[in-house]
Amino acid sequence: MTGYQLAEINIARMKGVNILDSIMQEFVDNLDHINALAESSEGFIWRLNDDSNNATQLNPYNDEQVIVNISVWKDVESLSDFVYRTMHTDFLKRRSEWFQKFGQAYFAMWWIESNDYPTVAEATHRLQHLQDHGPSLYAFNFREKYEAPENK
Repeated sequence: MTGYQLAEINIARMKGVNILDSIMQEFVDNLDHINALAESSEGFIWRLNDDSNNATQLNPYNDEQVIVNISVWKDVESLSDFVYRTMHTDFLKRRSEWFQKFGQAYFAMWWIESNDYPTVAEATHRLQHLQDHGPSLYAFNFREKYEAPENK
């Protein structure tokens, strides 16, 4: 029997020219704290990180102004609780201080088999699919959620 867990990607275009720009300083200063909060949250399974313990050095869009976050959670509810019911919400409300309006899909979720982790290429593809085709079981958002596939 195979179970499922939830993968998510979110991207943002910084107001700064890159992550080292002074406009990004408060955001950067709090990354470790927010990441630790995620990791200690109920339902957290995994997150993408690099040598700096976050994913800010990864550049899948070949654009230094775009940062990417990919993580895996037990289910939609646990991700939603972290996003909207922790200190993360304070930073979400202030995102316009650090990030530009993206103008397209910047967040996507999808189901993956338990003990699997998405690649950056898969995650960016899912996000693009959501942008191009709208929500589906392949890639969805909080407004239009899909249940995990039936266990095999």
